[in-house]
Amino acid sequence: MSLTPADTTSAALPPLAPRQAAKPQGASTPGVGTSGSGTVAAPAPGVASVSQLADKLAEYLSPADLKKVKEAYRFSDEMHLGQMRRSGEPYISHPIAVAEICADWKLDAQAIMAALLHDVMEDQDVKKEELIERFGAPVAHLVDGLSKLEKIEFQSQIEAQAENFRKMLLAMASDVRVILIKLADRLHNMRTLDFMTAAKKRRIASETMEVYVPIAHRLGLNNIYHELQDLSFSHLYPMRYRTLAKAVKAARGNRREVVNKIMEAVKSTLSMAELEADVTGREKTLYDIYKKMRNKHLSFSQVLDVYGFRVVVGSFADCYVTLGTLHSLYKPMPGKFKDYIAIRKLNGYQSLHTTVIGPYGTPVEFQIRTQEMHRTAESGVAAHWLYKSGESNPSDLQQRTHAWLQSLLDIQQQTGDSAEFLEHVKVDLFPDSVYVFTPKSKIIALPRGATAIDFAYSIHTGIGDQTVAVKINNETSPLRTELHNGDIVEIITDSSSRPSPTWLSFVRTGKARSAIRHHLRTINLPESIALGQQLLSQALQTLNIDADLPAPLVERLLNESSANSMDELYADIGIGKRMATLVARHIFGLIGGEAASMPVEHNNGSELDPVTICGSEGVSVQLAPCCLPIPGDQIIGQLRRDQGLLVHTSDCSQAKRQRAKEPDRWIAVRWGTELNRRFDCRIKVLINSERGILARVAAEIGESDANIIYVGMDEDKDNVLDQLRFTVQVKDRVHLAALLRNVRRVAGVNRILRERN
Repeated sequence: MSLTPADTTSAALPPLAPRQAAKPQGASTPGVGTSGSGTVAAPAPGVASVSQLADKLAEYLSPADLKKVKEAYRFSDEMHLGQMRRSGEPYISHPIAVAEICADWKLDAQAIMAALLHDVMEDQDVKKEELIERFGAPVAHLVDGLSKLEKIEFQSQIEAQAENFRKMLLAMASDVRVILIKLADRLHNMRTLDFMTAAKKRRIASETMEVYVPIAHRLGLNNIYHELQDLSFSHLYPMRYRTLAKAVKAARGNRREVVNKIMEAVKSTLSMAELEADVTGREKTLYDIYKKMRNKHLSFSQVLDVYGFRVVVGSFADCYVTLGTLHSLYKPMPGKFKDYIAIRKLNGYQSLHTTVIGPYGTPVEFQIRTQEMHRTAESGVAAHWLYKSGESNPSDLQQRTHAWLQSLLDIQQQTGDSAEFLEHVKVDLFPDSVYVFTPKSKIIALPRGATAIDFAYSIHTGIGDQTVAVKINNETSPLRTELHNGDIVEIITDSSSRPSPTWLSFVRTGKARSAIRHHLRTINLPESIALGQQLLSQALQTLNIDADLPAPLVERLLNESSANSMDELYADIGIGKRMATLVARHIFGLIGGEAASMPVEHNNGSELDPVTICGSEGVSVQLAPCCLPIPGDQIIGQLRRDQGLLVHTSDCSQAKRQRAKEPDRWIAVRWGTELNRRFDCRIKVLINSERGILARVAAEIGESDANIIYVGMDEDKDNVLDQLRFTVQVKDRVHLAALLRNVRRVAGVNRILRERN
């Protein structure tokens, strides 16, 4: 295949269609690198080679596909005519380089064409309809998914960036080739970032580390994952990077003798065991070394496992035989063996990992895998590329990837805005995972720190919404319990149950968080709106502002707060996403005049008319589980982000600690006069251990017109008295006092008290 002579640009190509000259990209002066006639000057050294790309594609594409790729190249070259990169290279060198990376993965012709065309919509205003006409709908859809949004006026750079990510990730959900091309695009941009300003380097490197690195890891693209990490590290912390690179270079010479000795011993031992294996040394990346030094507070000299070894064998069974052989050669370190073959990682990675004590007492890590596992470890989902239906069944990795991409669509349907969508997705991109089992022994992978509620939502949103209890390893456990590898988790549901906003304080996965927030916004929207309106009205009163805002002021407020309506703004206040006092201050500033610059005093809600708690507010108002306030208690309210109003007793120790940290989030609250419900309360009864005592106490509680919803029993440390713990439902403090008096009269009861915190 010959696209054009090697390392040349469109100067040699006939024009495809008359078009306005392309605008220079990033050049310091327009037209840099072009001649007066519009032809492109000789390319700078290092320009991606068209002939090299052609050679790679010829290895696996048919002549018909090669012809289509050639047309895409010619069109892209024409569109980017005269456009230069900051390095002084013709811009076409960038699409060629991106296509080369995709060719290394052996992506299909449509993906290669999209890689060559990926900037023509964004930079040259080529319409999607034109791409459909020239190259077909699949290619046009890929390019559209890769292109940033048209120039819409966003409220902030963060919002615009979040919306671009949202569009890209949703396009990826329908076709994973979008993200593969985007990762190739980002990789080449990171490789050529030296020509940008220092501030732009840091911004792009930070964005890469935050979003693209975990996506590469999630898709199993190990080589790109590590290269993007190191490139980002080099631009975020250039001095640290250079210092560490110098130290590693010096260490190579010092440790060469140890590495060679281990290599020879391993090869000899495996050969004697008649195991055919390819043994290679493996050096930790600079970022991995830096991360270990930072997390464990080590100096470079204390990081002993800078080098490791990879052993690639012929079969699945040989992996375990090799493991035993290595353990006979060197002693394994306890707790340092991981079997990622039996239970593979979420991104499809499979290997046996073991750390042994090598010569001179140095820890040495070995990774043992088959050739197929090695391909997956290096290239992830791109290692098993299947786009032609009917050729074979999707691999397990592709099925896992499809399930994850589908979860992105689920999150999008439940999410209010782009920034929130990106927040949920980032949560799910963390690489560390725990593996737990359903009662039917199905393996579920979750992020480290995930709880029983995360597990429930990972099964199905409906199960998560209706969760009331959980059994972990056949024992009833709190819903906020963190899961660990190997746990067997059973979820107990009730069709009348609904999500609690307090779950947001401990859920870990984006899917669970978005589903809970969706419920709070929709099912309980009227409650949240009413509460938010009340809170804002009271906050405005303290500033002597009429709560009935004029229409022009409302319009300005909505524009500046990125809310679509006042109801949406009220709902955000009601669920704690926005603070009423800060929105009131914003309105105060919008009114203008000298008063706008005056500081507004905050006194923790003492000047606000207290919010009335009726006990029927639903999920927008919650009673704090730490102190379980009941009518008659002195109470105070905490506005928690995304969790509405949380009511504590005024003497709650946890409330006092939180109030000291965030005084602006506390408001005055009071009990209403008509409370037609009962409230949970914890009591502790100290008893003599004798037959029938539990039955007598429970009967007296029932006689006192209280419901028992929990009972537990434990012995005190001196084994003198036993403790009965009850959670009962009472009307108010007067009802509770009568119950305590009645139970205190039961024979065998020594003491009874209300439990706090």
